[in-house]
Amino acid sequence: MQCSPAALVRRLTLRRRGVNWNKDRPSGVYHCMRIPPLFVVGALMFSSICARTQTAPAPATLHQLYLQDQNDMPTQTPRTNPSPEAAKAFDERGAARRASVRAMVSRGEITSGNDFYEAAYIFQHGETAADYLFAHVLALDALAKGYDRAKWISAATLDRYLQLIGQPQIFGTQYPFDPKLPHPLTNGGRFSGRTQEPFNETFLPVSLRVDFCVPDLEQQKKNLQTLNAGSYPRGTLTLPDCSR
Repeated sequence: MQCSPAALVRRLTLRRRGVNWNKDRPSGVYHCMRIPPLFVVGALMFSSICARTQTAPAPATLHQLYLQDQNDMPTQTPRTNPSPEAAKAFDERGAARRASVRAMVSRGEITSGNDFYEAAYIFQHGETAADYLFAHVLALDALAKGYDRAKWISAATLDRYLQLIGQPQIFGTQYPFDPKLPHPLTNGGRFSGRTQEPFNETFLPVSLRVDFCVPDLEQQKKNLQTLNAGSYPRGTLTLPDCSR
């Protein structure tokens, strides 16, 4: 005769209450009585662990985190007064993605040039100078592995890092918001009111910008005008034969 889990638990419960099973025990529980209480507890714990393991979602892959990052943005821009709750939720989602990527890097799970390229973009959308510096290192690693598509993000991560620590950018990839400038609310005001400052335009020759897929100063000024008109300069943030 087989013991049911309910019978095992009933026996353990009654024993704790001082019931003498040898004196008066129901028929059909002899096999249960021979099973030690620790076995019952262990069996129940094992069942619980198995249940949790079966229902736990699989962790997101790096590429899934990259796609989430590319598609994630606040429902409103800072200039249209987003709710503190929306801004906090946005920041928390980004922080969670960056924590996951850091763990992947530490475990050696990010190995290819494309991996490092996607990881660089996730940290480029961070919040601190350390985020942007780490993004720059990741982008350089992608380049070192022969992934040429990482040229522009290598320059952009350096520019963003420099500006956040109070230094001028040198490539001209960044068009940060300037609260002193007018910003018409075309497209929700997301693109207008932009500048490139601080920017050391003479630090690099044109040839080095070309090597990193960054357009020349003339095109950068056109991009800035497009942004401040309330539109996005799609296709001209990089050189024609390059992609971001």
